[in-house]
Parts: sequence; structure tokens; C-alpha cells
Amino acid sequence: MSEPEPRPAPAERLRTAPAYALAALSAALYFLAFPGVGLWPLALVAHVPLLVAVRDQPVRRAFALGWVSGIVGTLAGFYWLYEMLRTYSGFGWPLCLLFMFLLSCYQGGRMGFATWLYARGAVRGWPHAPLFAAAFVASELVYPLLFPWYFGATLHAVPLLIQLAELGGPIAVSLALVAPNLALAELVVARRARRRAGRAVLVAGVAAPLVALGYGALRLAAVERAMEAAEKVRIGIVQPNLPLTRRVPRVAERHIAHTLELKAAGAELVLWSEGAVQNHYGEGDYRERVPRELTAGLGVPTIVGTVVSRPRPDAEQLDPRRSMQAFNTALATDGTGAVLGRYDKQFLLMFGEYLPLGETFPFLYDISPNSGRFSPGTSLAPLPLGEHRLAAMICYEDILPSYVNELVRVGDPDLFVNLTNDTWFGDTAEPWVHLALAKFRSVEHRRYLVRAANSGVSAIVEPTGRLALASGTYREETLLGTAGYMRATTPFAVLGQAPWWLVTAASVCCAVWRRPRRGESWRDVAWPFRRKKPRSAAPTEPPVSPSAPS
Repeated sequence: MSEPEPRPAPAERLRTAPAYALAALSAALYFLAFPGVGLWPLALVAHVPLLVAVRDQPVRRAFALGWVSGIVGTLAGFYWLYEMLRTYSGFGWPLCLLFMFLLSCYQGGRMGFATWLYARGAVRGWPHAPLFAAAFVASELVYPLLFPWYFGATLHAVPLLIQLAELGGPIAVSLALVAPNLALAELVVARRARRRAGRAVLVAGVAAPLVALGYGALRLAAVERAMEAAEKVRIGIVQPNLPLTRRVPRVAERHIAHTLELKAAGAELVLWSEGAVQNHYGEGDYRERVPRELTAGLGVPTIVGTVVSRPRPDAEQLDPRRSMQAFNTALATDGTGAVLGRYDKQFLLMFGEYLPLGETFPFLYDISPNSGRFSPGTSLAPLPLGEHRLAAMICYEDILPSYVNELVRVGDPDLFVNLTNDTWFGDTAEPWVHLALAKFRSVEHRRYLVRAANSGVSAIVEPTGRLALASGTYREETLLGTAGYMRATTPFAVLGQAPWWLVTAASVCCAVWRRPRRGESWRDVAWPFRRKKPRSAAPTEPPVSPSAPS
């Protein structure tokens, strides 16, 4: 099934200590390039140290190098995890540190998976540069993350370079960055091995960013013309800056007052944030109670973030704490305050909105009393607003490309709205990272995205990925800006991740099958699991029969 690993020339394979140092350096560069710090030009070189470190390494060491790089990068980029766990899980600091490290080990495994796939294919004779690019695609596509992110998000503040997202989502932008990293690594490796660098790799490394720039210039002009022709809508956003675990008096009155101010200023639609109203509404009466208690006097269509609950079918047989199903909900109301539509969040936040295995082992909620007990929604239907349709996303659903693709496919909306609450993560870089990742949904589908965040960052994102306006963080404020109702059919909306699944399949094949040698046909390597024919033994003298005459 597998070929023995060839021993490369000593000059090409780095020793252990320098290799791990370079892997850690890549993690540091990645962190500095990522939103939060935002030194995005470093993304053009961030993977070069790791690529040099893993070149011609054994498969296990290549995996370990990638894993170490991933762990270090996750610990740096997700530093806010400790405080989040400390504040909301109820665990002591030793457990919080342990969980943070374990989560970083898991999340960091994505880079280990990429270098493992790459090294498996390299020892089977496949060319290094396309092999790593394919393995990188596979890691961003199939490796499941609790907090998803993409390498391409480092370019969120450079609209000219992210327009490729309408062709292939954030992975297409990631590849445009991987290419120059591969070219620079090829130069370093070639110099160490005293050989010429591969011309094709160098050409691709220069061409990929130039193609992204050219495509971006063409598409920005076209999209801006479509934005000018779109039907405009004045949208107000209420950012209340409420604490997460402490109830605040007169929350509804504050939202109502801010909404009336926005209406007087010209708002035609107002957004409240996720869980803006701290009341729970029953599924049987929320259509009557919400207008009566909140929206009847607003005089403007409003998207309200609240909680809707219902008894479980077997509630009488359950612990009272488990007898109700709660849903993290967005409600659309019209100018009279009547409820027009409802959307329930489907992707719940682990530890914040549910505990893994918590329903099976209820005592876990006693250990982590601040964790919520929400149930996921099931409907992808858009929120209706007159002749328009709004695709609602709650919390981090706006950073899931495939899920938003489904929302577009089912509802064909002409506006994206996101209700979120990043108070979980404290006054850190996380709200800005969340916004940076969410911008790509606007580019992928050429629609405006309006975000109402409890503590920031609230924003209006244009279909080009630019910010029309944005709030600060951890302050109470209102925003008023202009968006447009737009629809477009993009290649990414039609194809989704299908091309990247093909690339992933090719990467897996390269990790299993070796490249045919000169003079071999594909049939000689087509099935690696088949049994090899035994070697024929040397001819021997036939045995002498005892009855044969001498």
C-alpha cells in the first residue's frame, strides 16, 4: 500500500530544533497578519517558514510540525478563550487553562492535517507546490472547527483582493495567498539544495496575486454600478451594550426609545441585537405579546432578537430544568408592530448555549451553571418584509459559507441581517475578527449585510466587502446608514464548495497512490491494496522418487 520514505539529501531536510522553530515562526506571522493585529502583508510570507521546515520531512514529523504551528497560532489568536471560559463556564482557572489548551490542540490540528496530507503525497513522488496547495484546501474545507476561520480573512480590509470570493468563497482568497508563500519557499529550498527554483512555482506565485488584483478591479466597478441602481433603504441599528449574565432594568424601554429616535431620523427598518429583549416568550402567545409589550408603538419595521420557548413533549417526565425547549430567535415585525416572521438559530455555541452531552448527563449543567440550554431551529425560510425577503443569521452563523449558501438557495433574499452578541468574548479582538470573517458573505452573494451586535461591532457591509459604517465596541449607541435590496447569482452561490471537494479528493488520492515512475502505466499503481505477486523461486532439482531406479 505505501512506499518506504526516501532519504532526501541532508541539505534539504532541516534538523529537528530549527524545523520546530520555523513552525512556531509561521504561527507568529499568521497571528500578526490576522484581523485583530491586522498586518495583512505578512500573509504573503506567513507560511514560508513552515513550508521550508516540512520539506522532505518524514510524514510523522511533518504532521507534528504543522500541529505545533497550529497550536501556537491558536493559543495566540484565541487568547480570549481563557477569559470567556473563566467568566461563563463556572470552572476554576486550572480547568479553564486546560480546556483552552485542549481546544487549541484540537483547532491547531487543522494545520497538522494539511502538512500530513502534503507529506504523504510528497513521499509518493507528487510535486510539492500543487500538493501543498491541495492539502491546504482540504484542511480549510473538511477539518471541523468550533470557531471557524480562513487564511483568506487576513485580506478582509483589502477589497481589491477579496473579490475572488464570489468565485470560490474564502478558500479561493486563501489560495491566492498560498501561491506566493509557495514561491518564496521554493526559492529558499532551491538555494539550500544548490539547484534552480522551479519556474512554474515562481510564475504561479507572482501570477496569483496579480490575477486577484485584476479581477478585483473589474468586479468592484461592476458591483458599484449595481449598488447605485439598487433600491435603497435607510436602516437603523440599536447597540444596547447590555451585560450578558446580569439582568438590567428597563431594557425594553431603552430599545423602544432608541428605535423612536432612529425612526424620527429617517430609519425605514431597525435592527435590535441578539437576545436584546431579556424576556422569554411562549410559542403560543409571542405573536400577541411582542406587539403589545414592544413593537406596537414603534411605527417602523423592526427585527427583534429575543427568546421563544415551548414545553417539551415529554415535559412531565423530565427534570423541571429540562422541561422547556428554548430558541434563540429573531422576529420580524411590520410598521404596526405585528409579527411577520420568525427565525430560530440553528448553529448553537458550545458552552455558551449548550453543553456537549449535557442532555445525556444533566449533572454537567450543575458544574457549568452559566451555560445555556437552547435547542436548534430547523427552518431556513427568510423573514418577510413587504415585497422583500431578509435572510437572518444569529451569532456566528454569518461566518459559515456553506450555511449562508443554503439560506440563499432556499430563500433568495435581497438583504442579509445578522443579530449577534459578542459580549461573551470581552473587550478583545474577537468582535473585529467576527466582523472580518462575516464580510465575505456579502462578496460571495453580492448582497448588503447589516449587523446589530449587543456590544459591537455593529455595521453595514457593502456587497464589495467594504464597510459603509461601523460602531465602536462596549458602548451604547445607535447607527443610521443606507443599504440596498440586491440579488445576484454568483458562481459560489451555484457551485458552493463542489470544486474544493474535487481538490480535496485529489489530495487524498495523492496521499494514497504513488506517482507512476517512468515506463510505468497508471494500471501499475491504480490499486495500492492489491496483493503483489510472489517472486518466483529459483529452479531446483526435482526430488528423487524412492522407487526410481538409481
